[in-house]
Amino acid sequence: MKDALHTLYLATTGGTGDVPQPEKQAPGDLADAVNTVLGIAAWAGTAAGVAGVIVTGIMMAVSMKRGEGSEHLSRLGMVLGGCVLVATAGPTVAFLFA
Repeated sequence: MKDALHTLYLATTGGTGDVPQPEKQAPGDLADAVNTVLGIAAWAGTAAGVAGVIVTGIMMAVSMKRGEGSEHLSRLGMVLGGCVLVATAGPTVAFLFA
């Protein structure tokens, strides 16, 4: 497929063979804006994880006080799984696409 595309490119450009090589880095202003948005998203994800753990803990405490049996441990597991996902999102993408 790559050879076919290269042959097609050579045919349409007159056979010069000069294949353009785009830059691998985003322009400075765009990179700064994306980093700002990603920083805010990471902060919001971390804050949501902390709030989720606190709310789950409160629900567990209230349930125990009332003598009710409920499945808060599974909720805590989901919240902690989300925290792990938020914490490892950046390194995972860097590993896969770098």
